[in-house]
Amino acid sequence: MKQSDTSIYDRIFPPRSYTLSNGKVVSERRSRLPLVLALLVIATVVSGEITGFSISTLFGRLSYFFVMLGDMFPPDTAYMAQVWTPLWDTIKMSLLGSVIGAVLCIPFAVLSSENLLKNRAVTLFFKFFFSVVRTLPTLVVALIATYVFGLGTLAGTVAIAVFTFAYCGKILYEQIETVDMGSHEALEALGMGRLSSIRYAVWPQVLPSFLSTVLFCFEGNVRYASILGYVGAGGLGLILNEKIGWREYPRVGMILIALFIAVVILESLSSWLRSKLT
Repeated sequence: MKQSDTSIYDRIFPPRSYTLSNGKVVSERRSRLPLVLALLVIATVVSGEITGFSISTLFGRLSYFFVMLGDMFPPDTAYMAQVWTPLWDTIKMSLLGSVIGAVLCIPFAVLSSENLLKNRAVTLFFKFFFSVVRTLPTLVVALIATYVFGLGTLAGTVAIAVFTFAYCGKILYEQIETVDMGSHEALEALGMGRLSSIRYAVWPQVLPSFLSTVLFCFEGNVRYASILGYVGAGGLGLILNEKIGWREYPRVGMILIALFIAVVILESLSSWLRSKLT
């Protein structure tokens, strides 16, 4: 190999050479792992300088976290009576938003699947649409929704529906593009319409995985919905933001415990349902 044909990396880290029994020399290209690690370290250091991240500040003030945590215990159990309603609102927002987003993403996912729709311009458009929607933070969507629909759980439900639509839709069209198209093509060859063949040949293959994805998304939505109240979108976030602002940490502790128990119960139920689906 000529010197001009070798890369800078190979010059710094020359490849290993082995001589075979027949006298032929075989060169082994070195791994790119050292270069990748070096680039990651450089990127990390630069990011820390740009964002002002400080390890000394992090560990120096870490004790204050435990001070606040200690102020939350014992929690104000008498305040639980006022937690039930916003907690139930949080669960309803998550459930309704997850269902709406999951249902709405189905036709868009079909239009994004290249194995079902041969028009590449259409599939690229809808894939780009999913990518654009996924870039919108849920908290920002909730803030915009409060200006459109007013303060309350409706804005939070819309924000969760948008997030679920983008998340489940992307995974669904990727699952559709990996299915076995043999039965779909056979049904179309027998004269069945496009939508009917999708319903009977493609949909049964992706339904269990899709429902599992929706349940997983619902678990996360319960946690996300608890902070949407910071922008006035209803749920536990409203009273959580209020009590943190007033430094009523025993009540904050009661809110967090109620949320933790609710999330554990819902995740256990969701995991059981996913095990039945798979």
